[in-house]
Amino acid sequence: MTAILKRDFKSYFNSPIAYVLIGLFMFLSSYFFNGYLSYGSSDIISNVVNDMSFLLLFVIPILTMKSMAEDKKNGTEVLLLTYPARVTEIVLGKYLALYSVFLIMTGFTLIFPIIMIIFGSPDIAMILSSYLGFILYGAVFVAVGLFASSLTENQIVAAIIGFVSLFALYTIRYLASFVSGFLYDVFIWLSISDRYNDFMSGIIDISSVIFMLSLAAIFIYLTVRVIERKRWSQG
Repeated sequence: MTAILKRDFKSYFNSPIAYVLIGLFMFLSSYFFNGYLSYGSSDIISNVVNDMSFLLLFVIPILTMKSMAEDKKNGTEVLLLTYPARVTEIVLGKYLALYSVFLIMTGFTLIFPIIMIIFGSPDIAMILSSYLGFILYGAVFVAVGLFASSLTENQIVAAIIGFVSLFALYTIRYLASFVSGFLYDVFIWLSISDRYNDFMSGIIDISSVIFMLSLAAIFIYLTVRVIERKRWSQG
């Protein structure tokens, strides 16, 4: 697992993709931060972090699109499938490599709360809660993106599947308005945005933490199942 983690992590920084995505993410996040400063908005950091979560809808599918799809296209998937490691270790190695890039990207945004702490008196508990929510949110999104990439060898298709899946997850509360009864209750329970908004409000609910970690684990498991099926189909 460690070898795969290191290999994949280095591959992102050996190509422009990580630098471009981090640069674009920071540029847009800085734009939001400056906007809230200009308007004298309250709870600036939680508002910025909330906007950052929307950016993940576009950033994560691009970041994850090649994680599995590229191996299929280049033929290196066969090497992975015959690699002397469990499929779970392979998938976890790839997931942790992606999540490490996400955490680095998130780390750069800490400049915003640092500025607020130096020049103002922000609510530290609110900042910690917001970033905890964002890190958990990212854990789920990266897992979904990895799963999408395992379904196809075409990176563009993987990005589209990832975006559509994340958008559905992001808007599931809105989609709940089109159903009723038991389905409505299920959709509301699955609403990751509602749980995320609690973190943005300074509420750290253990059940929400467990929910997000469990959701990420489910998509990692589904990715493992997809790869295992291919390993068995290839003998």
